[in-house]
Amino acid sequence: MTEAMRKEQDRDLSNVQLTVERGRGSRQQWLVLLGLASTLLLVALLSLVLGAIPIPPAEIAAVLLGHGNPDYRVILLDYRLARVLIGALIGAGLSVAGTVIQTLLRNPLASPGTLGITAGAGLGAVMVALLLPASMAGMMSPAAMVGGAAVALAIYFIAYRGGIDPIRLALVGVAMGAFCSAGIDLILLRGSANLATALVWLTGSLWGRGWSELFGLLPWIGVLLPVVWRLALQLDLLQLGEAAAQGLGMRVAAIRLLLFCAVVGLAGASVSAAGTIGFVGLISPHMARLLVGGRHRILLPTAALCGSSLVLAADLCGRLLRPPLEIPAGLIISAVGAPFFIYLLWRVSRKRR
Repeated sequence: MTEAMRKEQDRDLSNVQLTVERGRGSRQQWLVLLGLASTLLLVALLSLVLGAIPIPPAEIAAVLLGHGNPDYRVILLDYRLARVLIGALIGAGLSVAGTVIQTLLRNPLASPGTLGITAGAGLGAVMVALLLPASMAGMMSPAAMVGGAAVALAIYFIAYRGGIDPIRLALVGVAMGAFCSAGIDLILLRGSANLATALVWLTGSLWGRGWSELFGLLPWIGVLLPVVWRLALQLDLLQLGEAAAQGLGMRVAAIRLLLFCAVVGLAGASVSAAGTIGFVGLISPHMARLLVGGRHRILLPTAALCGSSLVLAADLCGRLLRPPLEIPAGLIISAVGAPFFIYLLWRVSRKRR
């Protein structure tokens, strides 16, 4: 490639960045990020303070500094702190996975569930819980991760025909998701032991989650979120279409495969940690686009903050609505997400008309 061609390609990339930028200006975008980060910190603090036994903020600070009431220390460090961190990581992982899926499939109604990853993870966990109850302890999360990865691998090989077409990938993902959901229903009908545990896990709940789940989730989220963020410009190019991306020198097939693997890792790890919390990967990307526009370098962190706040707020509401009973966070989010999904369907159909 000559120097002139290289300079021309760099100018084209710069023009693409300007084209996909639909935000309100960098300063306002940073203010939005700051506001969302503050909201997330506030919700996290409320989650630590409120509960069956309220803990004053001063006691929380004392415990985090290494002293304080021993009873508060046990509640905070053994239960609430790990739960809050897991909820924040899950919300970020599912939201970023949803943002990438919507760009890869060029479908605003897509989410990690569209590719069947969520259903595959659910099938793996339910098989362990109901078919192998003796080995259930500590095995549901690894089984969910294996189930999600196996389904994703099957989808990729079935959909691959000299390359990956977004429409074919979505259709195969929907079919595999339906197959796994049927398998879950069949196992639930035949199962008896640990049925309640499996149902709670399928609805998506942070109840009982601790440091072991956090340490299992952290490497996936900590590695894959920066990887996806580094591919933000490639995601912007994919929004313009495959022909435009290839014309600008992007290796579309390789980038799609890498992003697909990142989505599988993010969604599979999130589902394995707390069950199938639906609609987070659908709602959060749209909330982020309304706030900062469509450029992925700012869209991805915005979606992550939106998703983290959403999961923590839903978990907090589930703990406070009917104490001492807990309503799973997945049910709270579904109650909000279902009407939002109907609104998206109406909006998309209106645009097409």
